[in-house]
Amino acid sequence: MRHPFPGPGITIRVLGEVTREQVAIARKADYIFVEEIKAVGLYDQISQAFAALLPVRAVGVMGDKRVDQQVIALRAVQTTDFMTANIFRFDWEFLERVSTRIVNEVDGVCRVEYDLTSKPPGTIEME
Repeated sequence: MRHPFPGPGITIRVLGEVTREQVAIARKADYIFVEEIKAVGLYDQISQAFAALLPVRAVGVMGDKRVDQQVIALRAVQTTDFMTANIFRFDWEFLERVSTRIVNEVDGVCRVEYDLTSKPPGTIEME
């Protein structure tokens, strides 16, 4: 069986300072993203997918108050050689479901982005 998500450990997906807390946030968001990919039967169609914790903060509203929390970037690509890659085109309902789960289930995150950059000019990993 092909393993479609090779790559470095979770710490490379924490852009900025790497702490136990930051790794826990990235790990939980990544778990949710991959779990949802598997749930809709897309796991074997994607070459690599992950959630990364960005070194920026965003203002959001959680409950009845404003918050200043972190941002998760989601990335999924299709490739045959990992020298070039195209984004995986999820439907909006899928991305909305993943975003809602991450914001509701991962403490400290109030915003989720989906990276639309192909390789090149971007790389597959964010760092």
